[in-house]
Amino acid sequence: MTTDQTRNLRLTVVVHGRPAPQGSKKYAGHRRNAASGRISAVLVEQSKRVKPWRALVTAATREALTAGYIGSLPVHQLPLDGPLAAEIVFTVLKPASAPKRKRTWPTTRHSGDIDKLQRSTFDGIADAQAVVDDSRIIHVTAIKTFPGEHPDALDEPGAVIRLYTLGEPR
Repeated sequence: MTTDQTRNLRLTVVVHGRPAPQGSKKYAGHRRNAASGRISAVLVEQSKRVKPWRALVTAATREALTAGYIGSLPVHQLPLDGPLAAEIVFTVLKPASAPKRKRTWPTTRHSGDIDKLQRSTFDGIADAQAVVDDSRIIHVTAIKTFPGEHPDALDEPGAVIRLYTLGEPR
């Protein structure tokens, strides 16, 4: 983010639960559309954890909104609109085989693709109506880490999400 852009923290959400990536689909056969009569392929979400994760993000976002004020912004001025920035720290499960006392990195398929983790998380935030649409998020900083290996890491799997409104350039 350039220094000529003003950022105002508007919402902090802490989600407890295992982050799940969204985006990979698998083929589940064909079906006929009742209205048009056309036959089309049926694609379903490959990860069964996506729906529960999005529900956790939505619930945590709604809980964060119940305080009445988000930063200095009254809740009645939500959903957030205009250009937004997001900072996300995903805390993922550390494999049992990973070193216990040494800094390690979540680089395996087990920890999920960071872009797909963002997709499911942003959809959960949008489902909570905290933002007009997740397309308003124009700048993202995201980190995947294990518990205790980053200043914002949780003690268990989950995520810390911060949303900022972006002001006029200085």
